[in-house]
Amino acid sequence: MRRLQVYLMAIILVNSLQHSAVVVYSQAEETDIDFPPLIDSDDISYFFEDGDLDGLHWALTNIFYRGERNPDEKVIKHKLPNQLIARGGGSTYTTQYKLLHDLEQTEYLAKHLAEKSRTDMEEAVKKNNEEKAKFFGTTIAPIYHALLEKLPPLHELERTGGLYPFEVADYAAGLDSIYNKALHQTNFDELRDQSTGELIPLLNPDLDVASIEASFRSEGVVVIDNVLTPKALERIRQLMLESTVFFQTKMPLKFGGYVGAYIDDGLHDRILLQLAFELYEKLPTIMKGHFLKYLWAYKYDSEYTGINLHADQAAVNVNLWLTPDEANLDPNSGGLVVFTAKPPADWDFARFNTDTEEVHDLLLKPTNYDNVTVPHRQNRAVLFDSALFHQTDEYSFKKGYENRRINLTFLYGEMQKQGVSQSSEL
Repeated sequence: MRRLQVYLMAIILVNSLQHSAVVVYSQAEETDIDFPPLIDSDDISYFFEDGDLDGLHWALTNIFYRGERNPDEKVIKHKLPNQLIARGGGSTYTTQYKLLHDLEQTEYLAKHLAEKSRTDMEEAVKKNNEEKAKFFGTTIAPIYHALLEKLPPLHELERTGGLYPFEVADYAAGLDSIYNKALHQTNFDELRDQSTGELIPLLNPDLDVASIEASFRSEGVVVIDNVLTPKALERIRQLMLESTVFFQTKMPLKFGGYVGAYIDDGLHDRILLQLAFELYEKLPTIMKGHFLKYLWAYKYDSEYTGINLHADQAAVNVNLWLTPDEANLDPNSGGLVVFTAKPPADWDFARFNTDTEEVHDLLLKPTNYDNVTVPHRQNRAVLFDSALFHQTDEYSFKKGYENRRINLTFLYGEMQKQGVSQSSEL
């Protein structure tokens, strides 16, 4: 019922906006509609099935606008949902690697926005970028610097798995108004021809679709190079560097070191929805009946490990890498390890994603750990059956914010566990 309610709300307002493709965060509609605090994967698929990207973008924007990520307290209608806190997106704790990421992004934005302001033609845009650059450089950066200096070493945080709970003094220093807030969003639209207004495809037009679909049918894993056009790659990478929506951190002593951003928590630029739809339409044999469920992006700290062994609850996983090749210190690694084993049909999510020792003993060891290991390359995607167990490969990237390993992931459809053939859904 909630799914249908959100859908109808979107239709009403999108029509009133005359199908405007962009509703930026700061311009979300002031209406009396009772928005839910969080959109779910069924809602996302419901919009996607009808190709209603305008409605999906509108709903995501307005729900996010009314949440606690908004630095403007006057418009907040909902507290941060427990689901976002549980996955590591809360505002009462942090990690050393998350603070370091946020500081690096802050310093990047201070410099980048100042440079942009010197080339901006419109006076209002120029002034806005100047003010933001100053805010990031002189207000936010000192707060993060001071907090990092007082943070206990990791071995002193063993009780919390490496998480640091904020103290009263941290909030008094100004942290409450900046940490895990959407202080800057790119809100990038689709790419359009400036003279005609026609949509410019994001995917490389030379992709060998027949070969991709044949490889997926036979192997369940396919590597696709040069997935995006150069302009699309540039724009999406810029989105990842600029948007302050990487709210998730996890216990580094248990899960490694990476920050995450999600479609239901700020990562909903229109260009990402368009890419998700282009992938769906480009690969009809693979994607038939599998609508977008979710998307996320992760940025990694090379001082830590990546994502542990797991399987995702989807039919098709598209994992796209965005970091330039020269940042990768070992071109033979840094990518993804996809095993050939799946969870049995009678295993639930908790069992196959928490008891990794059992997965190793009962599922991977009998296959002699058979896997496909794909090295990292910029603009390379690994498309695979999402039920296959997989993990981040070992990686070593150069230091520096723009050198961080970044992956963008799209999930489509429902998981097909062991004993259920993907081909039955095609």
